[in-house]
Amino acid sequence: MPATSSPTARPAGGLTAEQARARLAADGPNTLPAPRPPSPLRQFVRQLTHFFALMLWVAAGLAVVGGMPQLGIAIAVVVVVNGAFAFVQEYRADRAGQRLRELLPLRVTVLRDGERREVPAAELVRDDVVLLTAGDRVCADLRLEHVAALAVDEATLTGESVPVHPEAGATAWAGTFVAQGEARAVVTATGAHTRLAGIAAMTRRAHRPPGPLAVRLDQVVRVIAVIAVAVGALFLALSWWLGMGLTAGFLLAVGVTVALVPEGLLPTVTLSLARAAHVMAGRNALVRRLESVETLGSTTVICTDKTGTLTAGQMSVVRVWTPAGAASVHGTGYDPDGAVDAEPGAEAAVAELAVSAARCAEGRAVLRDGVRTPIGDPMEVALHVLALRCGRDPDDEAAGHPERLRVPFDPQRRRTLAVVDGPAGPAALVVGAPDAVLPLAGAGGEPAAEVERMAQRGLRVLAVATGPAAGPGPADAEADLRLLGLVGLQDPPRDGVAAAVTAARGARMHLTMITGDHPTTARAIGEQVGIALPGSPVLVAADLPADDAALGALVDVDGAVVARATPEDKLRIARALRARGHVVAMTGDGVNDGPALREADIGIAMGASGTDVAREAADLVLLDDHFATIVTAVEYGRATFANIRRFLTYHLTDNVAELAPFLLWGLTGGQVPLALGVLQILAIDIGTDLLPALALGAEPPSPRALQGPARTGRLIDRRVLGRAFGVLGPTEAAVQLGAFVTVLLAGGWRWGQEAPAGLLAVASGTAFTAVVLGQLANAFACRSEHRPVGGWSWRGNPLLLAAVTVELVLLGLFLAVPPVAGLLGHAPPGPLGWALAALAVPAVLLADLAHKRLTRRR
Repeated sequence: MPATSSPTARPAGGLTAEQARARLAADGPNTLPAPRPPSPLRQFVRQLTHFFALMLWVAAGLAVVGGMPQLGIAIAVVVVVNGAFAFVQEYRADRAGQRLRELLPLRVTVLRDGERREVPAAELVRDDVVLLTAGDRVCADLRLEHVAALAVDEATLTGESVPVHPEAGATAWAGTFVAQGEARAVVTATGAHTRLAGIAAMTRRAHRPPGPLAVRLDQVVRVIAVIAVAVGALFLALSWWLGMGLTAGFLLAVGVTVALVPEGLLPTVTLSLARAAHVMAGRNALVRRLESVETLGSTTVICTDKTGTLTAGQMSVVRVWTPAGAASVHGTGYDPDGAVDAEPGAEAAVAELAVSAARCAEGRAVLRDGVRTPIGDPMEVALHVLALRCGRDPDDEAAGHPERLRVPFDPQRRRTLAVVDGPAGPAALVVGAPDAVLPLAGAGGEPAAEVERMAQRGLRVLAVATGPAAGPGPADAEADLRLLGLVGLQDPPRDGVAAAVTAARGARMHLTMITGDHPTTARAIGEQVGIALPGSPVLVAADLPADDAALGALVDVDGAVVARATPEDKLRIARALRARGHVVAMTGDGVNDGPALREADIGIAMGASGTDVAREAADLVLLDDHFATIVTAVEYGRATFANIRRFLTYHLTDNVAELAPFLLWGLTGGQVPLALGVLQILAIDIGTDLLPALALGAEPPSPRALQGPARTGRLIDRRVLGRAFGVLGPTEAAVQLGAFVTVLLAGGWRWGQEAPAGLLAVASGTAFTAVVLGQLANAFACRSEHRPVGGWSWRGNPLLLAAVTVELVLLGLFLAVPPVAGLLGHAPPGPLGWALAALAVPAVLLADLAHKRLTRRR
């Protein structure tokens, strides 16, 4: 049976639950056919044919031609193992991305059994009645039955950025977004039968361009590769000058090149990003693009919304003011059993205000399994609960007085209008910001003073008015309004926000609160959570300068609060702060927040309460809408940046130790034999070094990660190069070569002589052991750029402990298994060799300690 619908008879309250289940079973879920995943074989081949891999393939082929098939096979094994590892990481990242996307199931508001319900979009069926509001994604092809100021963004289908304004009877297509207004519609096609599915079948998704981190890593990799090839060519020329054969010289050049190539860099970085993203998802921060993890760590300004991010997002009315008197409202959450304590003579006025406000609102507290569940905007739900607490059900009272016109809330009007049939004819009901409603009702004086008093308590204030609708248009309906009163809503600060604000300031990040609330309310909430500082400005968006440079200078103040802001203001603020050199994180949840989220370096959308448009535009989605989660995400972003530097330091140190034997051989004119051969270097790179490097890429955040400003410099800078090439690398190389030469001298070798094969094998095994043990110590030294070994918890990174354990096991296998040792060209060290090689551990740790203490003094 095709999943399409025709205009057949349908209950006014939508389908029943039984009908929906039957159609879902018959038609299947409302999902697009899954795109064919990339071919695993093609992914694997791509890992074997990138720049590094091609260079090593050429080296392997030349080694075979040069009469060294063992070397050729070893290099080929390196390429295949690295390619397999990278393939596994890419494959896991793809699957992880799919699993993470499932953490945000799309939900749709429908009418089932005559009641509003939120159901997963995948469970939509033909003839379902869907209720759309601004920010919703259209999840199936719909026939519009009733529209109110509806505007639909069809850019995903047509490419046109200007929203269209469909009338009742038109079609809203799956994949589009509601940019403004409201609508009631009927599902006509689902899943593979939608227009979007047909377009998707013909369209090939374009590849996303590489991000800043990928570009920087590619630059690092290519620079190191060019250096490796150049140094290899230099040694080839040197060997020819010293009279070595072409084959021997070529093999030497290959060894030098392989020693300098960072084979595991890219897989390690990918693993570090993927692991951070996975951990962050477990902490309610869903990363939509892996590279955003690193960008988060560079954040210098957080521009945050108030409602739901700094506050609990569960609004409740606590005070009502009317011209006849005021009332205090008591209750918990959305339970209608709370009390309304009105002043004598004000009971009727408070009830009239409550019912009028609730009829103007679409949000409802719906009874589900004995518990009131909010459906819709939390503020509108609070108005519905207020009416229930007054003993009035606005839906029952609306049964005999249908709605004629609705103009939903929008950032420009900042009010909602509903025209309903009343006993005396059409009546206009208006709810909105006081400064948008009071002038229409000709109210001032005492109402304005009450607005200020409520705002000083940190309450969000709404004005409610009514009047006869003199004509069919909004202007006519709002021409003769009478103020019914004011509503003060409380949205208390979230637990943990104050501590997160303190942590963010400790990380030297500026905090700016951007809200649509009254300036006094904004300041009160800002002071409660700690964002607003003494002397920090409270700005009204309408008064912001038009010049972006002046705007940037005005808002570039820690603790600034911007009130009465629109999404367009947020876009300008993000652009102005970025122009001043800031890395900006911007939160948003509305349909019009998309441009600001894209403009910011990190767009952060609300996962629990945000719109689909905001989520699509964001780099990070907060599953719990909590400000503290942003700070946690920044902490992991900084940790990821530090982990990449840890791995680079570790690897470059290894490069120095592996290159040192070739330098000694070259500088002595071949008078000192090579301490390490190419196969030994490959065994170190791919056998003993890889797992510790990966473990360093998974290092958890340091306790100091949020202490001090973000580090936004290069991945490889003077500090990294100084530690690797000036301290750790030379120390490791000195112990290695010292042990090698000492074993040779103790065995009777003299300068310039050709060492006996057995003695050379034992000395080479000693040098091999010294490098591996030195790298073991180096792995622990690289856990921190500032604290020496022992200054952190040994249990902080259990993966590193496991990695070095495996490293020691592999060292034993490489030395003690005769076929392996013979292939590598070395033999187990003797007692003297073991003693000398073991000196690499204290030597590296002491050099690291001295360098860190000297750096700290400076």
